[in-house]
Amino acid sequence: MHIPHPRQLLRALQRRSHTLPGVQLGLQGGGAHGAFTWGVLDALLQDGRLAVAGVSGTSAGAMNAVALAHGLMVGGTEGARQALDQFWSAVATSAPFEMASLSSNGDRVVLPPAVRLMLQWSRLLAPEQFNPFGANPLRDILETQVDFERLRRHCPVPLFVAATHAQTGQVRLFREFELGVDAVLASACLPQLHHTVLVDGQPYWDGGYAANPPVWPLLDDPVHRDVLLVLLSPLMHADTPTSVSGIRHRTLEFAFNSAFLSEMRLLGQCQAQAQAQAGWLPRGPLAHKLAGARFHVLAASEQLTALGQDSKLVATLPIFKHMKSLGREHALAWLDQHAASVGQRSTVDLARVFGAY
Repeated sequence: MHIPHPRQLLRALQRRSHTLPGVQLGLQGGGAHGAFTWGVLDALLQDGRLAVAGVSGTSAGAMNAVALAHGLMVGGTEGARQALDQFWSAVATSAPFEMASLSSNGDRVVLPPAVRLMLQWSRLLAPEQFNPFGANPLRDILETQVDFERLRRHCPVPLFVAATHAQTGQVRLFREFELGVDAVLASACLPQLHHTVLVDGQPYWDGGYAANPPVWPLLDDPVHRDVLLVLLSPLMHADTPTSVSGIRHRTLEFAFNSAFLSEMRLLGQCQAQAQAQAGWLPRGPLAHKLAGARFHVLAASEQLTALGQDSKLVATLPIFKHMKSLGREHALAWLDQHAASVGQRSTVDLARVFGAY
C-alpha cells in the first residue's frame, strides 16, 4: 500500500489553496437516487463558485465520489462532469431490458410486472441462489471508466470510501491511495442482492450500514473547514406511511441512515460544547477542529422522494436524467442562497437539526 510522503501532501494542500472557497463533500448513498447527486455535482462544477477540496462517499455516493475524483484528475472540472455523465449513462444502458418508466405526469416511477416479480424473488432467495454467478455490471463499468492505478498515485483531492465489515459491523474507510474496484463495489454491496465482496480477504457489505456518508474524516483538513453534505433522504418526510409497503420502506431507510444520524448528533453536540468553551477554557485538538468546522446540508427535494421507493432500484437513462435535473435545480438554488456563506459561517445548525432525542 502506497502512503504519500508528507511533502507530497503539503504540495497537494498548497495546490488546493486557490482563490475559490473549497468544500469537503459528503455524498450519501441511496441506490439509483444517486443520479440526483450527479445533478448536484454537475451544477457545482459548472457554476464555478466553489471548488472541491475533498470527498467522502458511500454506496451510490462512493460511485459518484470516485467518478468525480477520476474526472478531476484527467480533465479538471469539465473532465469531472464528463466522467459523471459517462458513468450514469453506462449504468443506464447496462440493464438488459427497460426496467421502469415515469408515470404520465412524470411524478412517479412505474415498474413493469416482470421487474416486480424479480424483486419479490430477491426477497426470498439469497444472492448465491438469485445470482449464482455473481454478475455485477458495475464492475465492468468501473474497470472500464476509472484508472484506479493512476487514481491511487495522483488523486487530486482526499477521497474516502466507506464499507461495512460483514462480521463486525464496523466501518472501513478506503483512502484514495489504497482504492480499487473491489473497495468501491464493497461500498455498494447490498447483501440481499449482491455477493459479499472480499477486500484483502475480508468480507464487506454496503457502507450505509456503518456510515452514510462518513463525515469525521472530512474534518481533518486544516485549511478547508466547510463540509457540504449531499443527502438522498430528506431531513423530514412530509407524511407518515400507513401501508405495509410504505412502512417497510420507511423503516429500512431509517435503519440505513441510523449510523449517519448518530454521527451527526454527536458532531452537533461536540461542536456546540467546543464553541461554548471559546475564550474561557483551553481547547484540545478535537475541540479546536470541531469549533472551526462549518457545515452545510443539501438534502433531497420532495420531487425526488415523491418518485417512490421503487425509483431507487431503476436503471433507465430518462429517469436518471430526470433525477439529474432535480439535483441541478436544487443545487443551483442552494448556491444562490448559501454560496457566499462558504468560508464564512455554517448554514445549518447541527445541534438543532440532528441533536433531538
